[in-house]
Amino acid sequence: MSTAATARHRRAPLRLVDLELDLEVFAGPFDLLLTLILREEVDLLEVDLAEVVISYVDYLESRGELDLEAATEFLVLITALLELKSRLMLPGEEVEEIELDPGEAATELLARLLDAHRYRGAAQHLGDLLRAQSGYRFRSAPLPPELRRAALPIATAVYRPDRLAQAIGALLTLPPEVDVRHIPVSKVSVAERLAHLRTLLRRGSFNFDEAVAGADRVTVAVTLFSLLELHKQGELSWAQDVPFGEIEVHACPGRVEGVA
Repeated sequence: MSTAATARHRRAPLRLVDLELDLEVFAGPFDLLLTLILREEVDLLEVDLAEVVISYVDYLESRGELDLEAATEFLVLITALLELKSRLMLPGEEVEEIELDPGEAATELLARLLDAHRYRGAAQHLGDLLRAQSGYRFRSAPLPPELRRAALPIATAVYRPDRLAQAIGALLTLPPEVDVRHIPVSKVSVAERLAHLRTLLRRGSFNFDEAVAGADRVTVAVTLFSLLELHKQGELSWAQDVPFGEIEVHACPGRVEGVA
């Protein structure tokens, strides 16, 4: 076979009639199986639809390409068969609701194929719009009320060019520097507050309010962090009898220099 003939063979459209099946209850093309199911000459409950899907995947792998239109058609058909089979497997009155003659079943499948064709067309239309608008997006806006009845010769722009230039120029103006003078700066280090707390611990116990007397909020926060650090190291413990009451800090014996 020549190269051109091989290329034409590879570009041949994928048809479901070319899908050969070898199942326990049927052997032949897929479209024939579908016809026999619609004529009720083959029991759908005995057809292993998973084997049909596997055969289709193997068929696609042997071709080395994927025809989206044919694949979509196959998915619609196999989905319809799965739904019909699931309904047949339901007990009770549900079985009576799907008693369709072959003509009605074929009509239902055809309607689903037409729906899939419309969806593909809509998806292609949206894809064309996105490709045409690649790189930019815009929002449609109605005509200003003052221009809806104005004659074309006297119609003027809604905004003057200089106003547009001012708006664009404002985007190029650097914003003022952020004033951070209101943010308090820590004037004490953790090491300093650790030394301060250890000095108080040499007395055996003290009140937390005493440790932060006259301190600002940042110093209070640093002192609390230092208190937690000393508790973690096992140098102190504290107690608070009532909520929001005084916090009494006690030294752990033998852990702080000068504490018996």
